[in-house]
Amino acid sequence: MGKLLIVSAPSGSGKSTIVNFLMKEHPEFRLAFSVSATSRPPRGAEQDGVDYYFLSPEAFRQHIKDGDFLEFEEVYENRFYGTLKSQVDEKLAAGWNVVFDVDVKGGVNIKKHYGDKALSIFIQPPSVEALRQRLLGRATDDMAQIEERLAKAEYEMTFAPQFDRILINDDLETAKREAVAILSEFLSPTL
Repeated sequence: MGKLLIVSAPSGSGKSTIVNFLMKEHPEFRLAFSVSATSRPPRGAEQDGVDYYFLSPEAFRQHIKDGDFLEFEEVYENRFYGTLKSQVDEKLAAGWNVVFDVDVKGGVNIKKHYGDKALSIFIQPPSVEALRQRLLGRATDDMAQIEERLAKAEYEMTFAPQFDRILINDDLETAKREAVAILSEFLSPTL
């Protein structure tokens, strides 16, 4: 039976970069990515079951009613995102360690559900100003979007104490090494 790794962070903190690094460069961790469900339509070349499980808003609501989600959120009206228990349980039963790249509320809820079988890591930027510089450097958002992301990041950082570990990403290579050490320690009986 596998374990769970929950990774949350404000946008621009390096969460996806670190998760992708762990999955690609450390096959010994036997990591399987948790694919979320959404009620939005696929974009571009997105595939059902690979990028997301695409559900209609009605089907999503039925899964909520049936208690099928570990966590979910209605981000906009009729635009839901969530984690189906069944897909996580299948991966765990097959001996995989399941990785969640989720928002802070989802991370806290998944940790509550799985307790000691899950390790929650909060990846934190060294400061809000450093995060501002990263978001400006990406050149993917206008200033209003950047300010909105920074306000959300400040709110999200208040959740950090609810996570098992806080990893401050002020140097990506150092953060990657720390993530490997933290995960090695957590998975050591199963490696």
